[in-house]
Amino acid sequence: MSSSENTLPPNLARIVEKFKKRSDPKKRYEQLLWYGKKLEAMPEDSKVEENKVQGCVSQVYITADLKDGKIWYKGDSDAQLVKGLVAFLIEGLNGLTPNEIIEVTPDFIEETGLNVSLTPSRANGFYNIFQMMKKKALAFQWGTSA
Repeated sequence: MSSSENTLPPNLARIVEKFKKRSDPKKRYEQLLWYGKKLEAMPEDSKVEENKVQGCVSQVYITADLKDGKIWYKGDSDAQLVKGLVAFLIEGLNGLTPNEIIEVTPDFIEETGLNVSLTPSRANGFYNIFQMMKKKALAFQWGTSA
C-alpha cells in the first residue's frame, strides 16, 4: 500500500484501483476511451483561452464551478484518449472541497500505470490537466474566480 492511497479521495482511489488491475496497456487505453465517451459535453462558449490547459499537444479545456463549497469540473479535448484522461480526473475530483483537491498529490498518476502506457507528451499532458484543476481549486480557496 502506497502513501497516497490513504490520502486519495474515495472516487479517485476507486478509479486508480481500476487502472492498477489492468496490467495490459491496451486495456488501460480501452478504459480511458470508455471514460471519454461518458464525459458530459462541455459548452462551446467555455472553450476559451483562460480555460485552456497549457503544455498539451491536443486542445484541452477545463472549467470549475463552486457550489455549496464543493468544486464541479467540466472539460473536453479534441483527442479521444486525452478526453478519457480529462474524464478520469473529473470523475475523481468532482464534488470535493478546494482544500481536498489541493491536498491531492500527483503520485496517483504513477500508481495507475498510465505514465508507462502513455507517450511522454500525453503523460505530461495528464499532469498539466491535473495541475490546472488544482490551480482552479486554489483560486476558489483564495476567493478569486477561477
